[in-house]
Amino acid sequence: MSTAPARTYKDAIDALNTLQSNAAVLEAVRAIGLLNPHAIPEMIDYLRRVDLEPSQLNDLNVIHITGTKGKGSASAFTDSILRTARPGWKTGLYTSPHLVAVRERIRINGEPLSEEDFARYFFEVWDLLQKNTKRETVTAPFMPNYFRFLTLMAFYTFKQLKVDAAILEVGIGGRSDSTNIVPKPVVTGITALGYDHTRILGEKLSQIANQKAGIYKASISVHNCGLPPPHHSIRHVFCLAGAHQRSNAALAVQLAHMFLTITDRSYSHMSDPNTTVPASTPQSRSVIEPLRSLPTSFLDGLKNAHWPGRCQTVLDPQQEGTKWFLDGAHTKESLECCLEWFVSPAIGLPDSPVSEGHPIRVLIFNCTSGRSGDEFLKAILQKIEEQLTKYGSPEKKEDFFAKVIFCSNVTYTSGNFKSDLTSVAMSTTDDAHLKTQREIEAAWNLLVATYSGTVHVLPTIEDAVREARKTPNVNVLVTGSLHLVGGVIEVAGLADIALSPKA
Repeated sequence: MSTAPARTYKDAIDALNTLQSNAAVLEAVRAIGLLNPHAIPEMIDYLRRVDLEPSQLNDLNVIHITGTKGKGSASAFTDSILRTARPGWKTGLYTSPHLVAVRERIRINGEPLSEEDFARYFFEVWDLLQKNTKRETVTAPFMPNYFRFLTLMAFYTFKQLKVDAAILEVGIGGRSDSTNIVPKPVVTGITALGYDHTRILGEKLSQIANQKAGIYKASISVHNCGLPPPHHSIRHVFCLAGAHQRSNAALAVQLAHMFLTITDRSYSHMSDPNTTVPASTPQSRSVIEPLRSLPTSFLDGLKNAHWPGRCQTVLDPQQEGTKWFLDGAHTKESLECCLEWFVSPAIGLPDSPVSEGHPIRVLIFNCTSGRSGDEFLKAILQKIEEQLTKYGSPEKKEDFFAKVIFCSNVTYTSGNFKSDLTSVAMSTTDDAHLKTQREIEAAWNLLVATYSGTVHVLPTIEDAVREARKTPNVNVLVTGSLHLVGGVIEVAGLADIALSPKA
């Protein structure tokens, strides 16, 4: 008797990619400027077709995190703190986007699903959707789109594996976000807000805040980003990562503290030797006081957190003397934080202003269509100038980078993407003519009219990596897009180092 061949991880990714929305569809949505008013009923419909009810998601003990900047980092910090504070627990972490492999988006105890487990749960969800055809909402397509499917798969996987806590990062994060069907998260948190996806979420910060606040549910503990006093321990751990990571870490500390207080009767931060709160202080679970100092387990969780592609330094395994500085900053504010990190002593600056022989610097940058490359470059240059002044450097912002490379998100010179990095959301016309990259180049030339270095507009990430490696003893800053950062990790052969928490 013959049996059908087992469906592989590649089969899963190929099937998943058929659910992507193409560039024309996405542009139409942006042009309308409205979120789908039927999104939540449609998502609940899909959930029921994989044999789950919304009320069952409450069993996952959800920590729901939204915001514009740093929500992925805050989610990763929270997960790491919980795993350190409660090593016997099983945690689930759902984030987006991925850097190199789709399976990075769904993690169990900090580790991405294996290829085998990803394929298994992917096709279980796929087959249930194919089998259960009854739909209550007539507006819903038969199959969910890419992000909706992965969200369903995360819920399904976490239920199957019986996680003790599930940390969910929103997608775009509006009231219609696919993750927002959890009726009662244990706690919710919001990171710093900024202007991103404005055509969908609103042009004003108040409109964006209104959308992001859609994850808040009645009687649920809520916390926003902010450094709990005293915050010297967090500042020490993240002194080189900039204020944005300290803020994300602070939010994670408060979320983990509230979550443990609510869900774990054995939890008491006062029993930790690093805590200075008097043992006689009463603790009420109805009114949860923020932490005033860090328990040792929380501090260890922050130190051991691994979140690749964010303020990360990787030595090039193929070319001695080359360092890659990776930070997927995709908003103006995030780019400012990125440059605050990079333009500092022992990172992108010499240890002292009079040091000699410091590596030259290369910038690899891109942004997707619809984002303001001109404003992004202004933010980069202004922050460079501020940092050079701060550290007394005689360098000029105009000559800080010896080489500037603008490239598309296409992975390889063959024109192909790695399957996990395939994106039909990118306009093929825009890509073929490098329209966005040429616009960024023009903006750079206007902003840095006296630039003495070289500017390159290249069609692929592979071309960009090759160009950067032409120069020995170089520090390469890669920023502007997480898709770009992921592509560089893939093409430059950095994955074994960059993605492994043990490297």
